[in-house]
Amino acid sequence: MGRQYIGEIGKTDNPIVVVTTHLHDGKKSLPLDLELYQHANSLREGKKDPEFKKKPELALALIERSLMRGYRPSIVLIDAGYGNNTTFLQELEKRKLKYLGGLAKNRKVLRETSAKEREETRLDKLASSLPDETFTPVQVNLDKPKTVWAATVEVELSQLEGTRKIAIVMNASTFNQASDIDYFLTNVDGSTATAEWIVTTYAQRNWVEVFYREAKGWLGLSEYQVRDYRSLIRHFILVFCAYTFILWHIKTGGLRRRWASKPLNTFVDALEAFRTAMSFRFIEWLNHNRDVFFSNIASLGFVWA
Repeated sequence: MGRQYIGEIGKTDNPIVVVTTHLHDGKKSLPLDLELYQHANSLREGKKDPEFKKKPELALALIERSLMRGYRPSIVLIDAGYGNNTTFLQELEKRKLKYLGGLAKNRKVLRETSAKEREETRLDKLASSLPDETFTPVQVNLDKPKTVWAATVEVELSQLEGTRKIAIVMNASTFNQASDIDYFLTNVDGSTATAEWIVTTYAQRNWVEVFYREAKGWLGLSEYQVRDYRSLIRHFILVFCAYTFILWHIKTGGLRRRWASKPLNTFVDALEAFRTAMSFRFIEWLNHNRDVFFSNIASLGFVWA
């Protein structure tokens, strides 16, 4: 724990932060691993403490763990906190991984001008200089379909050899009218990394948000009363396992055959069927083990409840 800016709530607070990896293959989205981020303020020697690790270091450790297990993703999706970290991007490229990540609007890039000169500029300045016709509409199909406007540009970044493609994605057809502008970077081949590909591919990160929404809302991800490292890790792993278990039943129909009267197409439907099964099995056990129940209820009443 340590006071830091949290994008989810838009202010500085004293949260517990985790770094996680997730697998999405177009049909299912699964949480893989997590590490707790310990803020320097919470450690005895601050940033010099041997236990202090920056978030990109934790992320690389999780990626390495996935690679050792045989998971080699076709694309790694990362947010701007990692996309802005050049060392992190270099490490991904050393592992021959393709990535697509967010960038901050003040990130400086080198671009070739019409006079064939290399000019350094901020991303937001670059975006504002592009002609309106550079941006093309792209349909994004999430919970609610929406249209965004995107343009791609080849640029150079310091400490990275060669050029990379960036995309500027806006919620309006012109820069001056846009109220929401995102910047993305990829090392995927230029013929593949079109504006439409970048927008639709990065939109798959929404499945991570779906996981957190369902894990917090239905599995108590944020409902804990522990503070030490081991207990927190155990809590999060239990939630990860429960989420994967419920998702497995959605995909295989395991609970549907006996415990539901309708298809289990949503996380909540499958969870409710699981609760029904557990309740039935407990009552069934209780009917055959009343003596065990009543002999222990005084000392284990809270556990039974």
